[in-house]
Amino acid sequence: MIYFDHSATTKILPEALEAYVKTSQQIIGNPSSLHDLGNQASLLLEKARAQIAEIMEVATSEIYFTSGGTEGNNWILKGTAFEKRKFAQRIIISAIEHPAVYETAKQLAKIGFKVDFVPVDQRGFVKIDEFKHLLGNDVILVSIMGVNNEIGSIQPIKEIAKILENYPTIHFHVDAVQAIGKIAKAAYLPKRVDFATFSAHKIHGPRGVGFIYLKKGKRLAPLLAGGGQENNQRSGTENVPGIVAMAKALRLSMENHQQKIRHVLSLRNALGKFLKSYKKVSLFTDITNDFAPHILTFGLKGMRGEVMVHAFAEKQIYLSTTSACSSRKKMPANTLKAMDIPNKIAKTAVRISLDESNTVTEIEQFMKVFAQLYEKFENVF
Repeated sequence: MIYFDHSATTKILPEALEAYVKTSQQIIGNPSSLHDLGNQASLLLEKARAQIAEIMEVATSEIYFTSGGTEGNNWILKGTAFEKRKFAQRIIISAIEHPAVYETAKQLAKIGFKVDFVPVDQRGFVKIDEFKHLLGNDVILVSIMGVNNEIGSIQPIKEIAKILENYPTIHFHVDAVQAIGKIAKAAYLPKRVDFATFSAHKIHGPRGVGFIYLKKGKRLAPLLAGGGQENNQRSGTENVPGIVAMAKALRLSMENHQQKIRHVLSLRNALGKFLKSYKKVSLFTDITNDFAPHILTFGLKGMRGEVMVHAFAEKQIYLSTTSACSSRKKMPANTLKAMDIPNKIAKTAVRISLDESNTVTEIEQFMKVFAQLYEKFENVF
């Protein structure tokens, strides 16, 4: 079995799973309880928070736990909107955001907020001049993803951050779910960023847990009301085993970070060069440093993406039709649409997403299977 769908989810590390099981079995108290068992849970929770903060090089008080990327993105967009509504009501996002941002912004538009979408160029990068043109004193939030989940384009976060230095009252949010562990932290979390979203299951942690970075001094209206957990910002009993396992997975994912990136990059480049040699293949991801090392999206002209996914699955090679969130709906990639790629071609898109656990042998097996499928489908297109 060859797994090439790490952008959808990753296999939990044995060490993280062990931490999850051990915490579940031994730490039975609610961290909000006043007794000793509650204190044990609370201490472990805060230790995990401190570990994550240290790795991210931020203050411990700037880390808040969530159920994952979707909740984090919803909270930051809606929390900003409700907190700053009395001052202004305009939000700027890119045209290629993950549905957790894109659909949340559309929800806010339905209740009176003005949402502007920054267009992207034909390679999938935010147009900076267009972004500058949209800025104004009535903007309360800018939300731009660090790495695009469908083609892997690394967005110009540093450049946007520099521009926003002239607009200190605008909240700046980065969806960093696909960035953490894949590119340098400085590329998605410069000082001007106020909020960032992260998800454990993208870095070999458990599903259903994540965290956000919330810069000290910035305010968000709570999305969940209740018992006042997470400093009255995010109510609900914390998932202590999941959080402990996430901290462990994050630490391990950052070990030998540069070496892992170089390995994944070499695999992606080998795949890209191979696919480029086929006349009927469209490469939507450039094999350059402007794109994250772990994502390679391509299409076979005349062949719908889901057909390719099923054909590879029969050979026990698992990839996806771009975003996992839209693949079952058989929708063309929102990113490719924003790049003005014709719908007929966009529907062919297939995403390979790699990880440091993938091997050269797996790449060679993929090439062998692809060559066979290309020959099989040649008469169709």
